[in-house]
Amino acid sequence: MRIRTTTAVVAGVSSLALLTGCGAADMTKQASPFAGAQGAKTVTLSVQSWVGAQANVAVAQYLLEHELGYRVDTVQVDEIPAWDALSQGRVDAIMEDWGHPDQEERYVKDKRTIVPGGDLGVTGHIGWYVPTYFAKKHPDVTDWKNLDKYADRTRTAESGGKGQLMDGSPSYVTNDKALVKNLDLDYQVVFAGSEAAQITQIKQFAKAEKPFLTYWYEPQWLFKKVPMTEVKLPTYKEGCDADPEKVACAYPHTPLQKYLNADFARSGGDAAALLKKFKWTTEDQNEVSLMIAEQKLSPEAAAKKWADSHESTWKSWLS
Repeated sequence: MRIRTTTAVVAGVSSLALLTGCGAADMTKQASPFAGAQGAKTVTLSVQSWVGAQANVAVAQYLLEHELGYRVDTVQVDEIPAWDALSQGRVDAIMEDWGHPDQEERYVKDKRTIVPGGDLGVTGHIGWYVPTYFAKKHPDVTDWKNLDKYADRTRTAESGGKGQLMDGSPSYVTNDKALVKNLDLDYQVVFAGSEAAQITQIKQFAKAEKPFLTYWYEPQWLFKKVPMTEVKLPTYKEGCDADPEKVACAYPHTPLQKYLNADFARSGGDAAALLKKFKWTTEDQNEVSLMIAEQKLSPEAAAKKWADSHESTWKSWLS
């Protein structure tokens, strides 16, 4: 993420599949049949593998299809390739970006092939977390300076004799290897492989009430099921993460952004207008995410359920 789907089209309407793996389409070789279609009521949305991003796309897709009569295609793309795909017009919009200044400089400011689509309305934050049940028994664990004291409690077969710092997908933006090195911590970063695999591991630890240290992020529905407490890393200051090799500070709080292909933003009509106006709360996103990930509703069913009970929110996106 800043960290933090496959496409199925039947009779011109696509359904959003919830992915549990870390693989993603290579959009330099693949394109939606709808992307860049001139004069057709079609939209192609990039969707990342974490469930919060899937929730955004599910609701946008549902409204585009059921309220505006568009055909919607969704394509799974990792974060950096998604910018390339968006620039090339292979996808029309990214609904949740956690901050990629290099890509923004290249495509928004220099090439002008991508334009900002506005705030999503959700503020994202990455951090290190321990289970609250462990933090209550050992309050000092919430200060990074005391983490080595508990390294042996978080050791696993994968962490090579050190404490385990569990990350999700290697494709997510993470400073964790640099942080462990630069803060001289007795920990090893171990990748679960995907958000879903990481959630499974966290649930297993929590069921046994074992201590763990994990890279995690807000907003995320799992906090409702497994309460976690953030570890205080050295204070974030503007520019402290500019050099990826020298990072020794906390992650920032990031207002999540949307981005649109520049041509689509100009000629995308009602669809482009809706996506620009799409703005909801952390609570909204978590509500839909919980329905998809925990209650096992299909993304379309979750989107419909949310839309049916929040008409006053999304009606303004259509005006």
